[in-house]
Amino acid sequence: MALLLALSPRPAAAQKPAPWTLDAVLKQLDAEAKTFRALTTQLERTKVTVVVNDRSVESGTLAVRKDDKMRIDLTNPDPKTILRDGDRLYVFHPRIKRVEEYDLGKHRALLEQFLLLGFGTSGGDLKKGYLVTLQGEVALDRKRTILLELTPKSEKVRNNIAKIHIWIDPGTWLPVQQKFFETGSQDYFEIKYTNLVRNPKLPDSQFRARWPKDVTRIKPSV
Repeated sequence: MALLLALSPRPAAAQKPAPWTLDAVLKQLDAEAKTFRALTTQLERTKVTVVVNDRSVESGTLAVRKDDKMRIDLTNPDPKTILRDGDRLYVFHPRIKRVEEYDLGKHRALLEQFLLLGFGTSGGDLKKGYLVTLQGEVALDRKRTILLELTPKSEKVRNNIAKIHIWIDPGTWLPVQQKFFETGSQDYFEIKYTNLVRNPKLPDSQFRARWPKDVTRIKPSV
């Protein structure tokens, strides 16, 4: 009996998946970017001013399409709609009936790095704009995520943002959290994303600039 037990095959030990490498993560982001068309999600943005220990929080929803269309509807604490259509960006404040109109123009490439960072962004594009380092696999809200640190290559960007952390869900390859560290201070802002839906059908009407007739329009300089 002892001999039979010794010769019997033993169940193989459960193997942990091999840890991600930076090259593997970037290649996967390249592949995912090819199939990305649109996204909807709930978001919560927290601005932290360390010196005075202040935390201001905004929350709402985000809808975005790959063809340069984006809509953010913030509901708390103050309602606000941020709408992007190509090179045009609108910020509508319903309580005071005012809409700010911006022409992104030459600032488009710079702003895109922050507006939609990680949503359909390829690994190649990340490497063009940032020094990318893999911080490892970390738990976030009890879920496994891949943490990337991005250091902007552009001096213009580094004048405002020293580095960015992005937590990516390896199940969807979309960011579930971003953290932007401001240059020259300990301040930062953090954005959390929940209830993400990849590639929903979003009609053109969702991104049209429709405001009340009596709205006040201003065009601040970017």
